[in-house]
Amino acid sequence: MNPATKAHWQIHLCVLLWGFTAILGKLITLPALPLVWWRMGLVVLALLLVPRVWRGVRAMPPRLLLAYAGVGVLVALHWLTFYGAIKLANASIAATCMALATVFTAVIEPKLARRRFSKREVLLGVLVLPGVALVVGGVSVDMRIGIAVGALSALFVAVFGSLNKRLVEHADPLTVTAVELGAGTLALTALAPLMPTLFPAFAGPLLVLPSPSDALWLLLLAGACTLFPFALSLVALRHMSAFSAQMAVNLEPVYAIVLAMLLLSEQRELTPMFYGGVAIILVAVFMHPLLHPQRRIDHPEVLGTSEAKGIVE
Repeated sequence: MNPATKAHWQIHLCVLLWGFTAILGKLITLPALPLVWWRMGLVVLALLLVPRVWRGVRAMPPRLLLAYAGVGVLVALHWLTFYGAIKLANASIAATCMALATVFTAVIEPKLARRRFSKREVLLGVLVLPGVALVVGGVSVDMRIGIAVGALSALFVAVFGSLNKRLVEHADPLTVTAVELGAGTLALTALAPLMPTLFPAFAGPLLVLPSPSDALWLLLLAGACTLFPFALSLVALRHMSAFSAQMAVNLEPVYAIVLAMLLLSEQRELTPMFYGGVAIILVAVFMHPLLHPQRRIDHPEVLGTSEAKGIVE
């Protein structure tokens, strides 16, 4: 098997594993806050075993360290709202909302990453709106709060993804990931006492050990769905074009929805109108790389914060 073909299989395996994050979020019985806290903490502990990370932290200027820490807080809020959407609705809805990150990025990234606005990207954003309307109309009323929270999560992806593109060249990407996830873990720790008042649906104790089944799912979430695809993607993305990688990454919500149907039978909770809306959103998402020139993949390492969203742009 030649390197390019092997890389395509590898990146699709990564995307499939990222698709499992939504499924595991549904299987884990912990509320959103402790779920995210444990996931981030386990990944940070693993990254701190890498000597390269410690060298990178020591070499980082304090101002830059603070900037990455701020981005890490946004990462934590993204994961908190993502798993919150799963708990408030289901995995299919949360995965669909993540597809909206491309739309939000079209508006936000030019400002934060200091590039020109693209009329084509804004047009894609407009085309997504009918799909969003169908998604909202295709779910029960009690799940619509999950859509709102999921859309907020996609907004956080757009913001911190754009900031990462602006900042990542200033430090080792693996170190950046460790700093951001570490800062996010600390932010959630500080936020925990306020959660029962601010967002009671997400709140839960942090220092209580998970049940054996939750502990197993959390280890799979941190290891098989975060660290392993993180490492594998570093190899794969160096042997394929940015266009091919982005097309593969865009399959993540598709994989997540199919997995939710097969493993969680979520199709019973959703209507044909919902899936019609999903189809419109995904068409716009897949059109995005088609309308862009292929770009060099400069920093494929920045994956750990949001599965693969926007890594190849």
